[in-house]
Amino acid sequence: MEKISVKVCLGTTCFVMGGSNLQELNDLIPKKYGDKVEVVGSPCLGLCSINWEYSKAPYVKIDEDVITEATVEKVLEAIEKKLGN
Repeated sequence: MEKISVKVCLGTTCFVMGGSNLQELNDLIPKKYGDKVEVVGSPCLGLCSINWEYSKAPYVKIDEDVITEATVEKVLEAIEKKLGN
């Protein structure tokens, strides 16, 4: 199985709208999933320009799936689903 890629948007809008809370994923995910999941920060995923409603930030991409209004809980739930757990 390929690693699941988790990209956390660290752009200004996402950071201000709650993305700063997503930084704890860097600690939680390796402990919980080992090397099955890779978490990286992205300077900007560019999703605000596609969906100009800033109320949808923060954004996280899990492989090609976009999580809007991302929280740690929503991201972990999406990873579990992707892993088939």
